[in-house]
Amino acid sequence: MENFWRAAIVLSAFIAAAQCLTCRRCPVGVFNTCLFGSDVTCNNATERCYTGEAQFNSTGPLSLHTRGCLDSDLCGVTLTGTLLGAGYTSSFVCCNTTLCNGATTVQLPLTVALCAAILSFLWGFWEM
Repeated sequence: MENFWRAAIVLSAFIAAAQCLTCRRCPVGVFNTCLFGSDVTCNNATERCYTGEAQFNSTGPLSLHTRGCLDSDLCGVTLTGTLLGAGYTSSFVCCNTTLCNGATTVQLPLTVALCAAILSFLWGFWEM
């Protein structure tokens, strides 16, 4: 009977883990660069990871990108409208595996720290 309960607990843990999808979150991105990106766990089983793009008619090739969790009902949807007089088209593409909506971006503070470490190493190397 003890093995039964252990198996039930392990199975419950796997089911709970399967329901918690982790996605890349990017509140705003420009020129395919995510600003302030992070990872986020979706709240419920109906949410999927998504990549969204908003193209404004007046900005030409400039578009805004977002990523995160989205209800699966909105996957594949294209919206059009106006915002402050400017026409826009936005679309959402979804996927359902961990971090499927984009690789983790290197944040600026990490980049600065790495550059400082490399320069410090080189400075010490040249001093020898």
